[in-house]
Amino acid sequence: MSKLIIVESPTKVKTIKKYLGRDYEVTASMGHVRDLPSAKLSVDVKNDFAPKYAVIKGKEKLVKDLKSMVEKSDGVFLATDPDREGEAISWHLATLLGLDLGSENRVTFNEITKSGIENGMKSPRTIDIDLVNAQQARRILDRLVGYKLSPFISQKIRRGLSAGRVQSVAVKLIVDRENEIKAFVPEEYWSLDAKFIAPCRKSFSAAFQGDETGKVKITSKEQADKYLERLDGAKYTVASLKKGVRKKSPAPPFITSTLQQEASRRMGFQAQRTMRTAQELYEGVDIAGIGTTGLITYMRTDSLRISEEARAAAGEYILSTYGKAYLPEKPRYFKSRNNAQDGHEAIRPTNPALTPDMVKGSLSPDQYKLYTLIWKRFIASLMSVCVQNTVKAEIRAETEGREGYCTFAAAGYSVRFDGYTVLYEERDEDKAEDEGKLPELNEGDKLKLKDLAGNQHFTQPPARYTEASLIKALEDNGIGRPSTYATIITTVIKREYVKRQQKQLYPTELGEAITKLLSEKFPKIVNTKFTAGMETKLDEVGEGRQDYVAMLHDFYDDFDKNLKKVKEDMKDVKIRLEEDITDIPCEKCGRMMVIKSGRFGKFLACPGYPECKNTKPLVVHTDAKCPKCGGEVIEKKSKKGHVFYGCSNWPNCDFMTWDKPTSEKCPNCGKNLFKRRGGLTVCEDESCGFSKKTERKSKKKEEQQGE
Repeated sequence: MSKLIIVESPTKVKTIKKYLGRDYEVTASMGHVRDLPSAKLSVDVKNDFAPKYAVIKGKEKLVKDLKSMVEKSDGVFLATDPDREGEAISWHLATLLGLDLGSENRVTFNEITKSGIENGMKSPRTIDIDLVNAQQARRILDRLVGYKLSPFISQKIRRGLSAGRVQSVAVKLIVDRENEIKAFVPEEYWSLDAKFIAPCRKSFSAAFQGDETGKVKITSKEQADKYLERLDGAKYTVASLKKGVRKKSPAPPFITSTLQQEASRRMGFQAQRTMRTAQELYEGVDIAGIGTTGLITYMRTDSLRISEEARAAAGEYILSTYGKAYLPEKPRYFKSRNNAQDGHEAIRPTNPALTPDMVKGSLSPDQYKLYTLIWKRFIASLMSVCVQNTVKAEIRAETEGREGYCTFAAAGYSVRFDGYTVLYEERDEDKAEDEGKLPELNEGDKLKLKDLAGNQHFTQPPARYTEASLIKALEDNGIGRPSTYATIITTVIKREYVKRQQKQLYPTELGEAITKLLSEKFPKIVNTKFTAGMETKLDEVGEGRQDYVAMLHDFYDDFDKNLKKVKEDMKDVKIRLEEDITDIPCEKCGRMMVIKSGRFGKFLACPGYPECKNTKPLVVHTDAKCPKCGGEVIEKKSKKGHVFYGCSNWPNCDFMTWDKPTSEKCPNCGKNLFKRRGGLTVCEDESCGFSKKTERKSKKKEEQQGE
């Protein structure tokens, strides 16, 4: 007989079994096995919010098989993921399988490697009921908000809507930013930009700073022209030079939020794509010459802690590859946020000596890109600082026969020692580098003016959120937790409360309407400080310092009372959205039809219901013609909700494709071209066979089209 280990994901099974040998049988729970049934609230609010769990539909046979394996085994270890959710899954498994909750049968693996698994098996413990209660409290809290509030907003705005405790705050952040942009009044200002030639004949740029009275802000063309006139014929001299040295320290290794942000900025990965790829790297990849092994540590973490073993291994790599100068004299340690959970290390490679190039042939393109990012960030975080020589030059402009002077400033730097930047530098979309290299200058140098121009500018509104900046805002405000960011963004886009255009997040009219309703009637639900406070209370439950039932009462008793009052106040109110009104007339009564949502998706309906009950399918038109019969190509959806394109003359014409139609014509046959995944634009007429590489728009062109 052997001992049984139950993990969550089947991809871990083979690796763990390989390292532990014949004495262990390894199987997977395939994620959650028990949950609150979705058909009803499944929480007894009158009995201290007692949850009514049930085996997830379709997993009855799996649970039965697990029970049979438990009966045949010499012992059971629960090795679900090392986080709150994983702790709760272990608790559900123990309850369903009849295991002793007081037994030391819980093990965790921070990395799916030989040492990580062996270390995990050396330290079995009991299931942490405080962590379980924290996860239960979160699940019950979200169920109460979702199942009590969603029917109300669906009744008042549109059928099928949902409100979530955290997603509603995320939408409000995006709505508030859009309102800031709409309310923003641009202010005009001017800059005087000069180009000089130094005595060494190299040119450089400098900007106007002011005159003998001090700093001057130019706010009009007239003011700019006066200074240009004053500077006509001026002589330019380097009045002063300030030289210095600055040290730039590397960014810390990744935590979940910073990994999602940097993957978005550098590679355009959406948060969900980043987490899916990171999960694959954690669970294990078959590496040529090594076998299946986990390449990174657990990817859901907000701690910056690094094990001394990993630190030493990285130090050895830095020393052997770059030399002693690139390894700091004193090891560098990073401090985590005050509210960080310290259960796991930062995200790092499990074997720092395993470079991205060594494993490239065994990884998918996404896996290679993300592993490279994680590996470089980790190694760089432990390397020496970058040392730069800085220089700031003040240039004085004086005109013969005129009193006073004007000043210009130029700043630059040169790298004295590259340090960690030889490998990696963090990107920040909110910061722009306005410094460059300056030629050799000395005080008293006479400069030749190459060009001087006045340029008009206007102050800019705050930028719309991208996925990266929204994740940062959620983290900064203490909203949600690292493991929830990707789900939050995916949900609000899928629900059509937010839309993504050229990476920017815009609120839809629907998202604005829901936010307005919740802000007016349920201000606590969309209040960032209140939501962050709830996260703190959940952390306290997980630490055993807060009773989760009392916490739920504190929230729900007031929430339920308010909900009943709002329902009564708004019993005859219905909110209409302009985006639901179409320009399609009802053929029965002439009213303009509106878009409705039903069990099977969106459809057109007459707003004159119940007098006129006319409905018809909602057709999404394209600019393309069917390559078979010349009919119109329209957008359709499969039974599983996937978008495809077909001929409007169906069933008389059976043309369909997953490729996106364009208005571009085929140069061979004149029919429409379709965009295919993999970077090809093709003619769907099989007898033609034309294809070409899809043209990629420049960033500037995309921005212009997005304006």
